[in-house]
Amino acid sequence: MDQNTQLKLTQMRNIIQNLGSSTENCGDLMLERFLIARSMDPNKAAKMFVTWQKWRASFVPLGYIPDSEVMDQLDAKKIYLQGLSKDGHPVMIVKGSKHYPAKDQPQFKKFVVHLLDKVIASGFKGKEIGNEKLIGVLDLDQIGYKNVDARALITGFQFLQAYYPERLAKCYLLNMPWFFVSVWRLVSKFLEKATLEKNLQAKTGRIRLC
Repeated sequence: MDQNTQLKLTQMRNIIQNLGSSTENCGDLMLERFLIARSMDPNKAAKMFVTWQKWRASFVPLGYIPDSEVMDQLDAKKIYLQGLSKDGHPVMIVKGSKHYPAKDQPQFKKFVVHLLDKVIASGFKGKEIGNEKLIGVLDLDQIGYKNVDARALITGFQFLQAYYPERLAKCYLLNMPWFFVSVWRLVSKFLEKATLEKNLQAKTGRIRLC
């Protein structure tokens, strides 16, 4: 880590303290994710971090979302972990054909957090370092109109942007049918430039993870 980044991290820690929060259990690599997400601006990064802390304390008071709170989503068996990529990132595959729009949106949001926490944790080597990333693969093979859920995609990406900064290494859309193009265009309008630059790629065949 270069000297300039270290300086910005020190400034960020001081600002967080002035905002009435603490970074006592947070390493530099974790805080650096917030800095990167806010273009290395210590003030913006500190505010983002404090917002994240408050959200985490409120939305995930136990520190995790129990399986029992998201069983309807888990029973669909639409998520698969595919080991680690060549760069050591856990690979999450979402089978779009097994997804149906959720009737219970609060539960679905809990499912998103449950899922992201579990996938990220699967990449830990002993203990969390703070800058672990994941690769997401949305497999749209055999998807029908009944499976289309722009709201779910927007929710997932917005959670990544707001509460899991710099956790997404890459995202692939696999086997995308023609009618899904307009859905993806809609979803893209809700994505930050940094998210769109995460090598988001639409593919029609098999992918090679790297």
